Amino acid sequence: MSAAAPEGYDPRAFEPFAVTVDLAVFTVRDSRLHVLLVERGEAPYKGHWALPGGFLLPRESAGAAARRELAEETGLSDATVSGLHLEQLRTYSDPDRDPRMRVVSVAHTALVPDLPEPRGGGDAAGARWRDAARTGTLAFDHDRILADARDRVGAKLEYTCLATAFCPPHFTLGELQQVYETVWGVDLDRPNFRRKVLATPGFVEPAEGAPRRTGGRGKPAALYRAGGATALHPPLLRPEGRQA
Repeated sequence: MSAAAPEGYDPRAFEPFAVTVDLAVFTVRDSRLHVLLVERGEAPYKGHWALPGGFLLPRESAGAAARRELAEETGLSDATVSGLHLEQLRTYSDPDRDPRMRVVSVAHTALVPDLPEPRGGGDAAGARWRDAARTGTLAFDHDRILADARDRVGAKLEYTCLATAFCPPHFTLGELQQVYETVWGVDLDRPNFRRKVLATPGFVEPAEGAPRRTGGRGKPAALYRAGGATALHPPLLRPEGRQA
């Protein structure tokens, strides 16, 4: 039971506003960074694409609302959604960001492998994975949220070993480099990338078995597997000024 309001406090003295959650969920598909989008089935912006999200219920936390809305609007199972590591991105509170009323959004983001195909549900007419660089204009201020979320997941690859989750169990350093180039949107120098990865303790470990050839006439490429580390020391920082 909630505590009674202090004597002399009148909540009607303050203009009411709503709180929502929005989610920028990314994955790597066909060597491209994709984001999960829903087609809005109701006004405002009916028929436009947007990030999944919705209003908090009266007795609901932002984290619980994020998982509930993600499941409802995309058709992903409760088990799938509950297993995602959602990271709170930031709060968006511009007064005119929603034409219905004053709405403050708590945005979340995640970069995850192997999510199933979504389908529309709740007030979403449809849901799909879209190339994050080719989404077109999104509803509300979701273009801004999407841009901020891409920066955040790019930073996750600088300081964590998350990139190995998007590789096969045994992978080449070229395959690992492709994950970084996909998420960061840059071309990386191969020898420099290889040197940094192998110099980072616990990032990757040699995999048992014969090397495999990756194509062309080069020598067979050595295979690696994810190491025991979860954080990168030193971090693997994005290069500046070399856009793909």
